[in-house]
Amino acid sequence: MVRSKAAAMAPQTKTIRLLILEDSQNEAERLVSLFRNAGQATRVHRLTSSEDLADVLQQTWDLLINAPTSANLDPSEVIGAIRKQAKDIPVIQLINGNDTDAITEALTLGAQGALPQGEDEWLVLVASRELANLEERRARRSAELALREAEKRCQLLLESSVDAIAYVHDGMHIYANRAYLELFGYEDVEELEGMPMIDLIASCDQGEFKSFLKNYQSLQGSAELTCGGIRADGRNFKARMHFSPASYDGEPCIQAVIRAESDNAELEKLREISSQDLVTGLYNRNHFLESLDGAIERAVNAGKSSSLAYIRIDRFASLQAEIGLGDSDRLLAELAQLLRAQFPEKAELARFGDDAFAVLMPEAAPKQLEQPLTELLRKVEGHLFDVGGRTVQTSLSIGVAALDEQTAKARDVIDRAHRCAEELTDGNALRTYDPARELAAAASRGNILAMLQQALERNSFRLLFQPIISLRGDSHEHYEVLLRLLDSEGTEVPPGEFLDAAKEAGLATKIDRWVLLNSIKLLAEHRNKGHSTRLMVHLSGASLQDPSLLGWLGVALKASKLPPDSLVFQLDEHDAVAYLRQAKALTQGLAGLGCRVALNQFGCVLNPLNTLKHLNVDFVKIDGSYTQDLSRQENQEALKQLLAQLHEQAKQTIVPFVDSATVLATLWQAGVGYIQGQYLQGPSQSMDYDFSSDED
Repeated sequence: MVRSKAAAMAPQTKTIRLLILEDSQNEAERLVSLFRNAGQATRVHRLTSSEDLADVLQQTWDLLINAPTSANLDPSEVIGAIRKQAKDIPVIQLINGNDTDAITEALTLGAQGALPQGEDEWLVLVASRELANLEERRARRSAELALREAEKRCQLLLESSVDAIAYVHDGMHIYANRAYLELFGYEDVEELEGMPMIDLIASCDQGEFKSFLKNYQSLQGSAELTCGGIRADGRNFKARMHFSPASYDGEPCIQAVIRAESDNAELEKLREISSQDLVTGLYNRNHFLESLDGAIERAVNAGKSSSLAYIRIDRFASLQAEIGLGDSDRLLAELAQLLRAQFPEKAELARFGDDAFAVLMPEAAPKQLEQPLTELLRKVEGHLFDVGGRTVQTSLSIGVAALDEQTAKARDVIDRAHRCAEELTDGNALRTYDPARELAAAASRGNILAMLQQALERNSFRLLFQPIISLRGDSHEHYEVLLRLLDSEGTEVPPGEFLDAAKEAGLATKIDRWVLLNSIKLLAEHRNKGHSTRLMVHLSGASLQDPSLLGWLGVALKASKLPPDSLVFQLDEHDAVAYLRQAKALTQGLAGLGCRVALNQFGCVLNPLNTLKHLNVDFVKIDGSYTQDLSRQENQEALKQLLAQLHEQAKQTIVPFVDSATVLATLWQAGVGYIQGQYLQGPSQSMDYDFSSDED
């Protein structure tokens, strides 16, 4: 029972504050135990009166469970009080029997769930759902609050900005800041609201502006336009307009940032200098990062990919110590000249760090950068730099990475290119970012998800086989297939760690199919040697829900020419209960293919035999908890009782974790069909158990 509830309930990291309306102290404690047995910490209060209810509603609670009736407090009064005070406390109303009218009435009153009393698994599933929904509502409220605060700060920044900023929807102004009003000579924003933006554009440029605005939606990114602006007094000025997608009051619009083109040469020079590196004359790091953000925006929104080259000067620190800071700057300036000569005008070149340059090549794949970068390596290696009257030689290490629609942040692509350059320890070389190599590096660092992806790509999982021995003279040889993942040192990763990670990453079905394909291949080879062998292969909860599995499996079996009953598919009990409809369809489909089915970890739900009413399974593997401490009479009796009930239904039973000879007599007397455990043989890479020795 305990494990079933733990499987059904979504994991919670915090203590759940639980209200219970239940006159019976024992029943209230039993309800609490459902949560605690599921591994969920709880703080509980049992309601006893209207006054008690009024007091506790001053506090924060996560869930209320109402008994069908209470002598102290009517359930409808509790639900009404929660609604009246607008408390966000989900209510689950328990009902006597399966009274649909009572369920409807409870839901009408405001309960989030209503179900028959005593349906514990159902209760835990509904509670899990409501707690998850509550967490999402709370997170949404926090996010909305944070959004409002961010919008307030943005509004303050807009109003205080020296740049003229307006928001435009369908060509009409919907907002303009103070700098925008001053630029165009208006006193109040109301004068602009509803005014077409084209009215502020010089007549000679209106055709170009109209065409630009019409086509802007297809650009899917930032864009600039230079044209004439008209002030309220009729005077003209030259304006550089930067447009980008935005939203205002939740509506999509266009943000326009307008800067007047100044005739002041000194101001223009200052603007230019602010984006330049003073030593090399290339763009500086800040400007380059802005350009990179724009390139990522174009890649994501318009599919216009670019490439980044990170160019590191080899052993620059020792070179700098040798020639001094001043001469190092002269070397950097000369290197910058080589860079300019090597790349077309559309490439953006920057001094990115003390010893590094960066190149952004718009609308180019990494492959297109290889030729000019290889030439650059050759030129720099052979160049004799004249620095302060002495000759200096150096070389470069270059890493290249792509900016495409999957690039989320500038930092990601910089890190990729930087790592590629850093990995070139001998220098004077070029390396392009390779996701496969990156995956291998992450796997070697112990990243479990990377290890899983790499194992799938390289076909490097390990399969082990543990024999399942018949106590009743079955002529077939049975093995359970066990999956193992090895780290970069060849050490096994605990299955609990990587299987959970696979489930969270959505890789469970891929891994299941890898296991199935390789198990079928190895089984076919083994049976060709004259063995009458069956393999028991585990299916995850994800595969249980996969409607394409049966069709795929039918093709695989046909190709292998294996007898279908040579494969036994194991479903975990908690998965089968959680997805009973899918499990029923799957077991029926497997039976149609001629395969066999086993229900694994059996006996942990509230009414385990009820599951067998819906699933046609051939084998039932008892949960390992039943074989713990069989020296105690009560544990023996619990196991014998469960086995007897299964044998009445003609189920073949398997008892795992048999680790000593002392339990064999007990299991034999109880009529167990098969046993499995370390006492017989642990998992092995070969199907090499001598089954004939058990017949002697």
